[in-house]
Amino acid sequence: MKFVDEVKITITSGHGGPGAVNFRRESGTPRGGPDGGDGGRGGNVIFKTSRHINTLGDFKNNRKYNAGNGQAGARDNCTGQDGADLVLIVPEGTIIRNLEGEILFDLNKNTQETILFGGRGGKGNTFFKNSVNQAPEHAQPGEESHTLDIALELKLIADVGIIGFPNAGKSTLISKISAAKPKIADYPFTTLTPQLGVVNVGDYSNFVVADIPGLIKGAHAGVGLGIQFLKHIERTRLFIHIVDVSGISGRDPMNDFEDINYELTMYDEMNKDKEEFFALSNREQIVVLNKIDQLSPEQVEKFKSQFKKKYGVEVYAISAITGKNLQEFLKTVGNKILKSKEAEDEDKNSQAESL
Repeated sequence: MKFVDEVKITITSGHGGPGAVNFRRESGTPRGGPDGGDGGRGGNVIFKTSRHINTLGDFKNNRKYNAGNGQAGARDNCTGQDGADLVLIVPEGTIIRNLEGEILFDLNKNTQETILFGGRGGKGNTFFKNSVNQAPEHAQPGEESHTLDIALELKLIADVGIIGFPNAGKSTLISKISAAKPKIADYPFTTLTPQLGVVNVGDYSNFVVADIPGLIKGAHAGVGLGIQFLKHIERTRLFIHIVDVSGISGRDPMNDFEDINYELTMYDEMNKDKEEFFALSNREQIVVLNKIDQLSPEQVEKFKSQFKKKYGVEVYAISAITGKNLQEFLKTVGNKILKSKEAEDEDKNSQAESL
């Protein structure tokens, strides 16, 4: 399925069924009275997340969605059947906005939200019987349905975002450490959509990584694939910044590192006024010098020293293709993610205790 991360749709809840006007007319019951039942409730529109999908592609061709209408009431005080709820399945990390850009719902893991409620069913004429009016000849119509135009935006939920120039080895890395199978080739923009992978680092521990494609110098101005996919790492806890040190690309590794970080800064500047935006440029980074199988040990140590001295960052040297130093590096990332989650849980517990 084609990767789709933004789409506009129209949703409509169900119309409430009308109440019934009816009078009992049975042999031996000359004064049977009113027995019109109530109408059924209109169906709700519900959004539910699933971790088994990671695109909004199902919404691309069909832009209008309607819940079921409630059925009319009937004789013998029978209530009409409720309209069927409409349940729309979306990926975890889907944001629902109105067309003015206001966030209505942020659907994270294992979330289900009712976005529109169906109209109430109308009361039948039985409801209106009283001591003064023994034979009411009117009933309520069902409550109108509700329609809403919304924009769905997907921001993938991952613990770690993998960033770096095209052909730095991002796709190779994610294919080696997870079950993800991205397309791998030796030309720019091989990967055209974000890739997700689950990395197991122990019997009971894992984390989710997202490979973000197409980020190059000038991306904020639309160069290459632009920065359309950077939103998918807004939720991550840290970045793995892969730098190609082999020299095969003809680029300078330190310039690559600076260029990517400049694009993060420009992305922050462009989005700083958006609701609930979290800056990327100050996110923790682990710098990974990749393709060291092409270098001597002395050259590798020189690059590590240069990065540590100039940028003060944590540096690892690996070969994604051969697997050299990969397990040690993954343990470090796994430990960082675990500590981050534990700190987040402690903070939530502290907030709950203070309430």
